[in-house]
Amino acid sequence: MSLEPDRLSQVTLRPVSADDEGRFLELASLSAGLHHPWVGLPRTPSAFSDYLKKSDQGTAVCMVLCLKDGGDLVGMININDIVRGPYQRGVLGYAAFLPYAGQGYMSAGVALAVHYAFERLDLNRVEADIQPENEASLSLVRRLGFRREGLSPGFIRIREVWRDHERWAITRDMELPVAPSELQPPAGS
Repeated sequence: MSLEPDRLSQVTLRPVSADDEGRFLELASLSAGLHHPWVGLPRTPSAFSDYLKKSDQGTAVCMVLCLKDGGDLVGMININDIVRGPYQRGVLGYAAFLPYAGQGYMSAGVALAVHYAFERLDLNRVEADIQPENEASLSLVRRLGFRREGLSPGFIRIREVWRDHERWAITRDMELPVAPSELQPPAGS
């Protein structure tokens, strides 16, 4: 597994807040072409408000990845559909913002989110559902040691179209992307 160690030292992961609205919406709009057709991010104040409400810290945790130097938003990472009981699992959602895409920041951020899921949320399993054509996202989960578990045709409806998704997962007993000693807990956790 390869992860640029200096990227971990350059970013922090924290809960999204109402104070992030302006910059988040600006970057989500700027990055809409990058995200199409993979994901649709909030791009209006109303959609951002709904996004904040979704982050109830029980069934969903919505976070932003930020540069430590200057604090700009690099991307967003969610742990959605958290199920407790015998499952103890959550599903990742993530997207980089321009101009930071393709620079290794999201790999560091997803590694931080996986550790957060295992250590703070006490999950046993983190899943990522990825459209087969989304090479950047597939490369990211491969790099972090997720295993491919299959293909689900017509699995998720995105922008009114039912799209196929590969299912990837990492569990607590697998080799994790980075050692806990290399991490700081997400700010505000």
